[in-house]
Amino acid sequence: MGANLFVFDFQVIDKTKLAIAGGKGANLGELTKIEGIQVPDGFCLSTEAFKRVIATDLLEESSSIISLLHKLSLLKIEDRSEISEVSSKIRRVIEGLIIPIDIQQEITRQLVKFGDKNAYAVRSSATAEDLPTASFAGQQDTYLNIVGKDDILKCISKCWASLFTERAIIYRIQNSFDHRKVQLAVIVQKMVFPQAAGILFTADPVTSNRKIVSIDASFGLGEALVSGLVNPDIYKVRNGQVFDKKIASKKRAIYAVNNGGTKEQEIETQFQNNQVLTDEQILQLERIGRTIEAHFGSPQDIEWCLADDTFYIVQSRPITTLYPIPEANDSDNHVYLSTGHQQMMTDAMKPLGLSFFMLMNIPSMRAAGGRLFVDVAPMLTSPSSRKTMVDFLGKYDLLVKDALTTILDRVNFIKSLPDDTQEQISGKSPKRIPNYDALLENDPAIVSDFIRRNEASVNELKQAIQAKTGTYLFDFILDDLRQLKASISDPQNFAAIMTGMNAASWINERIMAWLGEKNVADTLSQSVPNNITSEMGLALLDVADVIRPYPEVIQYLQGIKSDEFLDELGKFTGGKESQDAIYQFLSKYGMRCAGEIDITRTRWSEKPAILIPLIISNIKNFEYGESSRRFEQGLQEAIHKEQELIARLRQLPDGEQKAEETKRMISLARNFLGYREYPKYGIVRRYYVYKQALLKEAERLVQAGVVREKEDIYYLTFDEFREVVHTHRLDYQLISKRKEEFKLYEKLTPPRVITSEGEIITGAYKRENLPAEAMLGLAVSSGVIEGRARVILNMEVAAIEDGDILVTRFTDPSWTPLFVSIKGLVTEVGGLMTHGAVIAREYGLPAVVGVENATKLIKDGQRIRVNGTEGYIEII
Repeated sequence: MGANLFVFDFQVIDKTKLAIAGGKGANLGELTKIEGIQVPDGFCLSTEAFKRVIATDLLEESSSIISLLHKLSLLKIEDRSEISEVSSKIRRVIEGLIIPIDIQQEITRQLVKFGDKNAYAVRSSATAEDLPTASFAGQQDTYLNIVGKDDILKCISKCWASLFTERAIIYRIQNSFDHRKVQLAVIVQKMVFPQAAGILFTADPVTSNRKIVSIDASFGLGEALVSGLVNPDIYKVRNGQVFDKKIASKKRAIYAVNNGGTKEQEIETQFQNNQVLTDEQILQLERIGRTIEAHFGSPQDIEWCLADDTFYIVQSRPITTLYPIPEANDSDNHVYLSTGHQQMMTDAMKPLGLSFFMLMNIPSMRAAGGRLFVDVAPMLTSPSSRKTMVDFLGKYDLLVKDALTTILDRVNFIKSLPDDTQEQISGKSPKRIPNYDALLENDPAIVSDFIRRNEASVNELKQAIQAKTGTYLFDFILDDLRQLKASISDPQNFAAIMTGMNAASWINERIMAWLGEKNVADTLSQSVPNNITSEMGLALLDVADVIRPYPEVIQYLQGIKSDEFLDELGKFTGGKESQDAIYQFLSKYGMRCAGEIDITRTRWSEKPAILIPLIISNIKNFEYGESSRRFEQGLQEAIHKEQELIARLRQLPDGEQKAEETKRMISLARNFLGYREYPKYGIVRRYYVYKQALLKEAERLVQAGVVREKEDIYYLTFDEFREVVHTHRLDYQLISKRKEEFKLYEKLTPPRVITSEGEIITGAYKRENLPAEAMLGLAVSSGVIEGRARVILNMEVAAIEDGDILVTRFTDPSWTPLFVSIKGLVTEVGGLMTHGAVIAREYGLPAVVGVENATKLIKDGQRIRVNGTEGYIEII
């Protein structure tokens, strides 16, 4: 090995040298290539040098590093004491290793070139650091103002050892990085002795707005800011204008000492409240930031220092926490609403799942960060459609309404056009919301007929798709999706959904005005007919009833590990009956699963073991016949509530008319509200038929050696998958890239509302006269309940006791079987007509949704009070 493998000038390093220079080194090398950007001179001790030094330890017969790394690889985050012990041992071993003579000589040559009497900063640069997918910022160590070769060599060893500090180890565990594969380079860079230093973000770190540059600045070295010793000045800049300044009181600073090292120093009183940078310097930094951002192609977190009126850049890394902006094909302002918040599935979706949604050809739909968004900007330009949309959304999600109102209050972000101008541009009149219940008779047979037609259509699909293979299958699915879209948007089908919702809204508004009682439709909508999702929860109670008499079956099911358990059930007394009951349930509901709008998600029929804990829980928590008992109880409560309301209304002026109107609306609500859940069930059923056929194609690709695993096709779009089937060619780099992107997207929290500038508008609840410590949300199912909070993020590991209150991020129909055991619901996501809210009302469970960070603010096991009438939660 030549010495040139170990030490490199910055000028020969670029982004392609990540493996040898680490993230920090690669980025510094790139910075030296940007015209007009000043980077202090220096060199990089490569990862090859690190490997070479470690290799001296590996020559020992029983390598201490190998054994310690193996031990480390087995540890989890909760093993804090073991992590601390192993961390300390590894660092001691590394710091005790001698740097080989040839590497020392090369370091000496570099120091002579740049000035061996100069002071240097010695900084770690890991291969898993400053990456687009993980910043690892601050995980390894930095040593400032180091003078002399011997001290520099010591600091290099300490940098290598810092790869195994506790914080670095824990961070890698959290981000699933292998301790044995991460290597460390070391940067040795001439010290700059600044009068000021700080951090420059080319996107606002608070709002994520990409048009705003945010600058933190403090006196002296940047370490004072990074370590939290001082509050910095904060400047906000947009398009060459400083529009906001927060001038902090800066009592201390860190400065370099003449003979090496640093010290804290008190700032003289008269300078403590001075602005660190002039406005001209702030604007100069903005220009520098935009230049660097343009070079790297993404928003950057940049470390800078100011010395002798010159800005030096000592680091730039991608900002990894920003949510991606949906793409637009113009430069206009856009406003995107999260589809996932409406569909109760805010998890990232794989490309095949996203593309299936996009195939529904909704023109304003966009994908970003593995989620779907709808661009509502066109509807916000017209005053009439703007008001209609904001009011409509406000009924179901107050946070979205408030966010949109915030945007509309901004001058010229969305330019308002007169309605007649809007008509001239579009060639259409503004859409008016039709009177949906006028499109239908108040006849329950209408819903039954819709359901019957859908059942027949799905059966025809199952038969027809069997004969389709190759690209013909894809063409067939596209045609079927077009028919599906037409049936969903059919005016009568849509009217059936809206009629029930509008009737419930009418009841709530009128009864509040006439009788002063809130949200009475919640009680009136219990146990409505034709609700496929609530029927599913009750159906699983019936499965429990079949299994309940057979202790051998119950014992067997409690210990199953494999999804082949159904084949073994027949061996036990009652096994055949139990097997039949589970298969019957799966035949109707087996296409459901958590996150079911993503076609790539594992369905219950594919992994029936998911249902077993729910069945066992039902056996444990309930007596025989709970299903019919519960339905009847809800029905009687609804009937009694209707009788009570009608009697009270008749006592009012014009009471007979009010009573008759209300009876009609209650009848409409009960006849049509249940159907709200059916169209999605119909879509998911078709998805499962498509999925089974597509996986057969994937299996053929595996057999042909085109695809390694059939699930890899989930990382292709529908069109890409079709092309692979057609050509039998696949570039696996695309699959690898998409898998890495998906890992990143999984960690991101999607916003309800995001603008084309990347700004996340959060929205807020505005209510008075509530308890001071209350967590606010949207009241979606009336009643007040107290109980133990069960904070559950994954339905598959839910351990619910009868009477618990479920606290989770979101629920979709697959969570419904849990609802039979709980007595209240709290979710972070949701609106008045999302699935959790609908089922909570039907089961009579107090529920509050849209509670920001509920799963973090509420601890598992805490006693809480849920007020589903007023929309808040209290920790008791």
